[in-house]
Amino acid sequence: MRLFNSVSRKKEDFVPLKPGAVGIYACGPTVYHYAHIGNLRAYIFEDILRRVLEMNAYQVRHVTNLTDVGHLTDDGDAGEDKMEKAKRREGKNSWEIAEYYIDALKKDWQSLNLKEPFARPRATAYIDEQIEIVKILEKKGYTYKISDGIYFDTSKIKDYGKIAMLDVENLQAGARVEINPEKKNKTDFALWKFSPKDSKRDMEWDSPWGVGFPGWHTECLAMSLHLLNGHKDYEHSEPFDIHCGGADLLPVHHTNEIAQSEALAGHKLAEYWLHNEFVVLAGDAKMSKSSGNFFTLSSLEEMGYHPLSYRYLCLGSHYRSKLNFSVQALEGAQRAYMKILNYMALPTKEKGKVNQKYGRLFSDALNDDLNVPKGLAVVWDLLKNEDVSLADTQATLLNWDAVLGLRLHEAKQVLQEIDELQTVPDNVKELAEKRWQAKKARNWEEADSYRDQVLSLGFVIEDMADNYKIKKNYGE
Repeated sequence: MRLFNSVSRKKEDFVPLKPGAVGIYACGPTVYHYAHIGNLRAYIFEDILRRVLEMNAYQVRHVTNLTDVGHLTDDGDAGEDKMEKAKRREGKNSWEIAEYYIDALKKDWQSLNLKEPFARPRATAYIDEQIEIVKILEKKGYTYKISDGIYFDTSKIKDYGKIAMLDVENLQAGARVEINPEKKNKTDFALWKFSPKDSKRDMEWDSPWGVGFPGWHTECLAMSLHLLNGHKDYEHSEPFDIHCGGADLLPVHHTNEIAQSEALAGHKLAEYWLHNEFVVLAGDAKMSKSSGNFFTLSSLEEMGYHPLSYRYLCLGSHYRSKLNFSVQALEGAQRAYMKILNYMALPTKEKGKVNQKYGRLFSDALNDDLNVPKGLAVVWDLLKNEDVSLADTQATLLNWDAVLGLRLHEAKQVLQEIDELQTVPDNVKELAEKRWQAKKARNWEEADSYRDQVLSLGFVIEDMADNYKIKKNYGE
């Protein structure tokens, strides 16, 4: 199995730190809003990674966190906490905001058939641990205090910024973060932020330095090391296998996690760093909650698209490539997915066997840096091969679905769920009814004309004994 390591910028043979076992830490969401489909792509990629590791007989300990405090509105430790911003937007307190959007995330997680992580820790449950990390860094001489908090001195790390290949010497103020005149170096970052003196926050804690809240970059360090090392002796922690996240986390968040880990325990945080690319809209526009330019899983369902059709769309694009999202692309993905479901729903009396030849092609694709698009090409080659029996093809696809996660063993149920999502526009209903009346009057030419108009609008009429049903047209 080979994986593209963001540190080396190349594919590397995957060798776990402990034989047969793998620890994965994945940066989860800041729970101040609904997860958009760009966020969800990251979780689908991480789910595939876990499933491929399990395909290779590894026991996987997968941790993904929930940031419910400390993530500010810009990467330069300026602005306000995103939870406080959401509090003003919705008229709830920060704790209520967190609970609501965590519940929403769990529903999306289930809808996308993502495997449950070993742990889903909340940053607010690790305040003492984060304070302990800052105390150790302070003892070792990596911190300093300014008016708004305790900061990490990045000049003390010889190769700071290596994972993002940052040119720290020539980094211009504003190119990465807004410059704070009190900071010693423009790349220095907050470990502990002081609460504003003129107001009280919902989420704030006592610390040796004053009342405040943790910096975003320290949260992940505390949770990952504890849950993947199994202890809280941070100064004597060990690396874990894989750290995942979106490509946008490379230049700041992950760079700062690495810097703290090396200062804290004198070693790298993780052996392999994997990053997924963005979902982009027309004109290469990035999906963003702050701009309001995003789709949620619920909004796709309201448009008639099943969550697993979005999962299928993501599987068709390599995780290190941008995914160009459009409704037309999602429509095509749902059609393709339904063809597979319809094939899996065909009755067969035989008990099939997994086709070993195609099985090797599939596993080779997935073991080559999670090349799921190539794996899907193998799926379609198998479906087209008339020399392989229906029973063997179904058995093979069911075996592969342990990685794909498309609920192929419940094909009829998923098809019913897709059918229930369809909404038929009034003009289509009107044309279908005119066709039905023309058909009853034996005006066949007129009935065919109405049928063709319905087809042109993307729907098909399914006749029954004494009625009819209108369904979205997904082709052959």
